[in-house]
Amino acid sequence: MTTQRRHSIAGNWASLLLPLMGNDAIDFAALGEEIDILIEAGVDGIYSNGTAGEFHNQTDAEFERIQITLAERCTSAGMPFVIGACQPDPHIALSRVARASALKPLAIQVILPDWWPVTDVEAIDFLKRAANEAEAIPLILYNPPHAKRALSPRDLAAICRPLPAVVGIKLADGDAAWYAAAREYLDEFALFIPGHHLATGMKHGVAAGAFSNVACLSPRGAQWWTDLMAEDIDAALAIEKRICAFMDSHIVPFRQTYGYSNAALDKLLCAIGGWGPVGTELRWPYRSIEKAEADRLRAIARAELPELFR
Repeated sequence: MTTQRRHSIAGNWASLLLPLMGNDAIDFAALGEEIDILIEAGVDGIYSNGTAGEFHNQTDAEFERIQITLAERCTSAGMPFVIGACQPDPHIALSRVARASALKPLAIQVILPDWWPVTDVEAIDFLKRAANEAEAIPLILYNPPHAKRALSPRDLAAICRPLPAVVGIKLADGDAAWYAAAREYLDEFALFIPGHHLATGMKHGVAAGAFSNVACLSPRGAQWWTDLMAEDIDAALAIEKRICAFMDSHIVPFRQTYGYSNAALDKLLCAIGGWGPVGTELRWPYRSIEKAEADRLRAIARAELPELFR
């Protein structure tokens, strides 16, 4: 990339996962403990309410309490944090953007309204309104592959370039042609690609970082691997090859074969890593992967990816 990015946000960002009690309620004591563990792990930042944080399945009161818990602990520790104000309903989303703004995160993540696919004009209008609600806090657009419109780099540029408040985009990467298009159209944005592809994204000069599934498995190990990319990209790529092989062999089949959600996969990774008080349970009505699967895969992960668990 030759163009200066709109914002310096970058690196290995750990997802805040929802610890649950037996009655499907959020365990806020465990949530606070989880945040403290991530801070101690020294990740580049913590973000809330992505897909892995089950943003789609929270009341407004729960949303508020999660973000306040995150903001208070991160602010006290000097840890950067991003709040996800994602919501398929645009009016609820704008309300959450406004409440997130008051907590002074480094950025606020949003998705485009998702019941009916928005046009480019409608997307720009929504993001303008979100920027107004965010006031001076920059926005990151989350455009996952399962969005009603999974946008190409060219489409993303058409929507985001007219909006100075949009400084980053979380998205899926692709092949060499995708990376060429990202360099052509999105070089001014901080791009956050899937965590297990981060070394490839860094080698192409495209990725700023990841809101990372690898950090779900091992926040400390993911940080070590991210730091390695600046020192020895070839060594980092060799590790990425083994990370992807582990994901393809042991994690992805839970989605492709058995239909579990991405949030279920991320909670499985966390349970395999065993680093915090988060189980595999998802909030109703979504199905959870059995804890026994995490127990089965734990030794395999440590054998295939020993660097992440040192």
